[in-house]
Amino acid sequence: MDKDKLYSFVFKGILTEEALDKTERIKKSKFGNEDFKKLHEALGIDELDEEHVIKAQKMAIVYTAICAFENTVREFVSKKLLENKGENWWQDCVSEKIRTKAESRRDEENKIRWHTPRGDSIINYTEFGDLISIIRNADNWAYFEPHINSIEWADQIIRTLERSRNVIMHSGELVNQDIERIGMYIRDWINQVG
Repeated sequence: MDKDKLYSFVFKGILTEEALDKTERIKKSKFGNEDFKKLHEALGIDELDEEHVIKAQKMAIVYTAICAFENTVREFVSKKLLENKGENWWQDCVSEKIRTKAESRRDEENKIRWHTPRGDSIINYTEFGDLISIIRNADNWAYFEPHINSIEWADQIIRTLERSRNVIMHSGELVNQDIERIGMYIRDWINQVG
């Protein structure tokens, strides 16, 4: 691409951004108090046992961190494999066992058209622990090693967070020591991987 074409491309992008800003495009929003109140009312929270609600609200904050982390790892895995292996990374880099399980889940969910699907990407249909198996694959490790350095370290983080996630998802309550470990592991991953 020559300089004039590159300049034109960048300049058009800047003009597009300005035009979108002037039309007051929808920006990323935060979940505010009004949204919370509406959701609280829609779900009938006031009708439930207060002690159970308080425990669930505490675990909801923990789940928020784990969920965001899990999706961060999914994005990291798919991005690295797409960059290094191209559009066919799912077929080329993921074991048949994981692919079959994920594709089966997606196909089952597609039959239930009235319910929101897990996501747009097939990687959203894998289990959290499957991500470490994809990273660990001998043919894939070279793409992740510069970021992770130690597969054992990454495995420990993902397995521990998956265990905590499963406790919360099955209506359990984590103790503070588990919660602190989750926070430490998330911060460690972010500091190491980005």
